Amino acid sequence: MNRYEWLDRFLLSQPGAEKDFKLEWQWHRYLVAGKMFAATCQPDPKYRPHAGREMVLLKCDPRLAEAFRETYPDVVPGFYCDKRSWNSVYLDGAVPDDVLREMCAQSYELIFSKLTRKAQREILGDEG
Repeated sequence: MNRYEWLDRFLLSQPGAEKDFKLEWQWHRYLVAGKMFAATCQPDPKYRPHAGREMVLLKCDPRLAEAFRETYPDVVPGFYCDKRSWNSVYLDGAVPDDVLREMCAQSYELIFSKLTRKAQREILGDEG
């Protein structure tokens, strides 16, 4: 059971956030300006140790990524992502809501900050 029922709303509340479904991966992706900042999935049983556990994948500063993994057993290296800068958080786990919200916000900010200034202004509605 997903105890993070607020997660979808929170991810979509980020400025310019959109959600799609990547059929070939069976992932719900959260994008800003076409760039993924989060995704949810439930790996097939053949992918141990993740098998059957729903997760959210989040971009993370590599130093923080390690710290989150050391602090929370339900935060592991990113599934099918660059394991240095992406974490997976099991949604049947015990990561506190405030920590997961902060991880989501950081992931969004990391992607948003790499967009062009023009794209950032358009998303934020600034005329510049």
